[in-house]
Amino acid sequence: MTAAAAALLNDDAAVARLMASAGIAGSPDDLRTTLAWVAASPEPYPADAWLGLVAPGADAETAATLTALRDALRPVEPIADPSRLDRLREALAEAGVDGFVLPRADEHQGEYIPPGGERLAWLTGFTGSAGTVVVLPERAALFVDGRYTLQAGQQVDAGRWEIHHLIRTPPGAFIGKQLSGRRLGYDPRLHSVNAAVRLRDAVREAGGTLVALDPNPVDGIWRDRPPPPLGRVEILPAAVTGLDAAAKRALVAETLAARDAGVAVLNQPESVAWLLNIRGRDVPYTPLPLCYATVARDGSVALFLDPAKCDPETRAALGNQVSLRPFEAIGEALDALGRDGASVALDPDSASEWLHQRLSEAGATVVAGEDPCIRPRARKNAVEIAGTRAAHVRDAAAVVRFLKWIDDSAPGGGVTEAEAAGELERFRSAGDRWRGPSFATISGAGPNGAIVHYRVTPETDRPLEDGTLYLVDSGAQYLDGTTDITRTVAVGTPTQEMRERFTLVLKGHIAIATARFPAGTTGGQLDALARQYLWKEGLDFDHGTGHGVGCFLGVHEGPQRISATGRAVIEAGMIISNEPGYYKPDGYGIRIENLLLAVESEPARDTGRAMLAFETLTYAPIDRRLVEPSLLSFEEQAWLDAYHAAVRRRVAPGLDAAEREWLEVAAAPIGM
Repeated sequence: MTAAAAALLNDDAAVARLMASAGIAGSPDDLRTTLAWVAASPEPYPADAWLGLVAPGADAETAATLTALRDALRPVEPIADPSRLDRLREALAEAGVDGFVLPRADEHQGEYIPPGGERLAWLTGFTGSAGTVVVLPERAALFVDGRYTLQAGQQVDAGRWEIHHLIRTPPGAFIGKQLSGRRLGYDPRLHSVNAAVRLRDAVREAGGTLVALDPNPVDGIWRDRPPPPLGRVEILPAAVTGLDAAAKRALVAETLAARDAGVAVLNQPESVAWLLNIRGRDVPYTPLPLCYATVARDGSVALFLDPAKCDPETRAALGNQVSLRPFEAIGEALDALGRDGASVALDPDSASEWLHQRLSEAGATVVAGEDPCIRPRARKNAVEIAGTRAAHVRDAAAVVRFLKWIDDSAPGGGVTEAEAAGELERFRSAGDRWRGPSFATISGAGPNGAIVHYRVTPETDRPLEDGTLYLVDSGAQYLDGTTDITRTVAVGTPTQEMRERFTLVLKGHIAIATARFPAGTTGGQLDALARQYLWKEGLDFDHGTGHGVGCFLGVHEGPQRISATGRAVIEAGMIISNEPGYYKPDGYGIRIENLLLAVESEPARDTGRAMLAFETLTYAPIDRRLVEPSLLSFEEQAWLDAYHAAVRRRVAPGLDAAEREWLEVAAAPIGM
């Protein structure tokens, strides 16, 4: 916080004068609170979009002053403090429980959560996007999946926290051995219905008791916890979404009628955003407003959202069939549904246990079933597909400029990971319809590339040194699509081992890209295609092969995914990533990622059964210097050459002469 901003924030008279000149109603404390909420939201794109919520029509000088005040109130990233664990144990003892289980989640079960929801990071220092902690009087354990095992070891005090693999040693197994006769606390807002069932079963089998705690005990000891975010809500036109909100509400109403449910409660903001064609700025990377919604069988919607996030134009655009209610009113609405004896559809995989408990206790009949928005949201319509293709062409031009810049600048160690990530965002931000990154760029040089979800910090930032590999996994949000691409680049001369293992990963990538499969196939059935060549050499990677991707929504979207646990059927119109990899600890990381669109293929010749295939959406060179041609079959080399020909054809028109010249070499056929 600058001295000038601090002085102004603490001067009621000066704040009052600023408010009067800008036409802002309320008291100085009201403005401070509003600015703190805005400060808890990510930077919007364009950068001044939030001003319409606070001071519409503010002149340049007033806007600059308000921006400085907002920036002075930005939450700082949590710094690990070992005493927090001790304070939590004291709070648990006061609450009459012996332990506490805390997932890295907010009440919407989202991947990206606001600063005030980062309880796990504040408590442990671990900043990954998935994890769970179990705190007992004598032991404290953090559970993370294979993406984060190395990162957790670097960020967490191993003297106070045990680190376990979430899949190999799940929290339930740990609880089963530790909880006999004890009371374990949990926050039902942070666990899905099904997750709560699994937790309750584990506690019961251990001879313990599961106890709901309200408020969350972490909140009680987090004295400077950031406030809720206040991001502006906007309406997307049907020219971008392909369907207007009325048509989508009608689709959901039909689903409710088929399930004999009177109303659905939507817990995931992604579904609400898709349903009403709204976008927000409450969490990093995904354009979401944090909200709930209820959808009635007649298609009417109650939207539970802080009204301050909507300007008059947005409120009017929502229409008469959508009632805007305060976020906190969701509890009263659930109680009213119970009093009416309503039949309420709730997705046990995404809805919180708190919603289920409140509805049941109020007298509602809960009908378990998949979120009625999730499948139509995953199956992109023709307008969304066209927009996504266009967004990928623009994104490809930015990535090609970046890869050329790396080739020109990195040799000799003249570029660091952080500088490279910043340069990539600069190239993207110059593009049309850009709305920011779709996730935090993974920019890993040498051994840092072996950390699957590595995030560069000033302490870890390292140069791209000759003889190493550089892994960059990045994406962008555009008004018409969401991108996600990973490239592994040779800096200097790669070793033969690097080339061979890169080529094994490439073979798996090609196997997924060229897969043709019958309708009804799941992602779990496809996963082995990507791993088969690594498996033959006794190698593997400890993450999924592919995840679903939204359309100017989440870069990680369900239900589709390619992984051993992928149970959802791959359907035409779904977008999914193709990203096999290999990671040598303390050595290097390799990942090759493109996005794919599932499309209908020619029916099976013998039975006429419907078949599907993939169309590649991502177009950027795959580093030919890392390819060992002797390991590729004729068909695989033909695919790579055809892919690079498509890269040249699609991307070159958007480049200047020097960039086109670089691309001609980078995307030349193998052997040239």
